[in-house]
Amino acid sequence: MIKFTVLGIPQAQGRPRAGKTRTGKTVLYDPAKSRDYKQYVRLVASQHAPRNPIEHPVSVFIDVYRQIPSSMSKKRRRLANAKIYRPITKSDIDNYSKSILDSLNGILWKDDAQVVSLTANKYYSDEPRIEVAVQILEEGRDKD
Repeated sequence: MIKFTVLGIPQAQGRPRAGKTRTGKTVLYDPAKSRDYKQYVRLVASQHAPRNPIEHPVSVFIDVYRQIPSSMSKKRRRLANAKIYRPITKSDIDNYSKSILDSLNGILWKDDAQVVSLTANKYYSDEPRIEVAVQILEEGRDKD
């Protein structure tokens, strides 16, 4: 099992932006915030990566810890820190997951198509971060 933590405010995958080349061809690209965050995730993940990217199916577990809003009451803050009160506001959990999975292409695995199981959770925390765990599966059996 490969585990690592990406410290800092989690960044969800932004909507692709469109632009034109000098020849007039339309191209799509990541917004700067998404691109920079993916680069940061790659850097953190590379410190925990195997020598060669994984070629087997994998299960991925992602826990997103968003900053607790300063306007939140003390009672809700206690519940949030106990993982009872959870965020239901934007950004969507699938956008956080997309950002992480795309970042790990070529670092942990060859392509995120190898992810056969994904578990993702959103929580509040005084320490915003994303925790990632990757379990390698081989021929239908778990492999650590």
